[in-house]
Amino acid sequence: MSDNTATFFDAIRSGDVSQVKSLLDANPSLSSSKNESGASALLMSIYTGRHEIRELLLARGATVELHEAAAAGNLDRVKQFVEKNRAAAKSFSPDGFPIFALACFFGHFDTARYLARQGADLQAAATNGTGYNALTAAVAAGHTSIVEWLLASGVDANYHYGAGYTPLLTAAANGHLEIVKLLVAHAADLHATTNDGKSAIALASERQHLAVAEFLRESGA
Repeated sequence: MSDNTATFFDAIRSGDVSQVKSLLDANPSLSSSKNESGASALLMSIYTGRHEIRELLLARGATVELHEAAAAGNLDRVKQFVEKNRAAAKSFSPDGFPIFALACFFGHFDTARYLARQGADLQAAATNGTGYNALTAAVAAGHTSIVEWLLASGVDANYHYGAGYTPLLTAAANGHLEIVKLLVAHAADLHATTNDGKSAIALASERQHLAVAEFLRESGA
């Protein structure tokens, strides 16, 4: 990745709209540039919640690929790709995330349900070393309704990823009480620990999520 591209991605991550504009004025091709992991400038703007920059990139001609449409919740664009090739519902972003998981992480329930109907693998895990899947994505982002739907659809509540985390450990650490309740109702292991030995109740307690810690205690943790 060139220094110019690296500077451009840094500007996107920091939300520096004026610098992004200036760099695009000097080099319009940056609108379609990619970083070292294969993520496009547009996808980075979505990942970092830089909505003004996302709209600027689109106005400057950035191409919207399937993974970007899924992350942005652009269902019409997702349908354009999947209707041409149904197997695309099972595809991954260039940086290794299932497009289905991206839709779940960003809370695009309609897009996620569409992809599921078209054959997306609800259990698919990222290939980039993070191990994230749709459930861990929805749990981390706090999308309760998507978590409920995924669990009802049979996604494993005790999936392990990253540094030994499970969805319950992540939900407890983030203080998402309703999600914790859903996971416990779907037989999440109350005694699972991270690689460094921390349980769900320990994570909730140390981060002052007292209602979560109390619920876990009452549930037998």
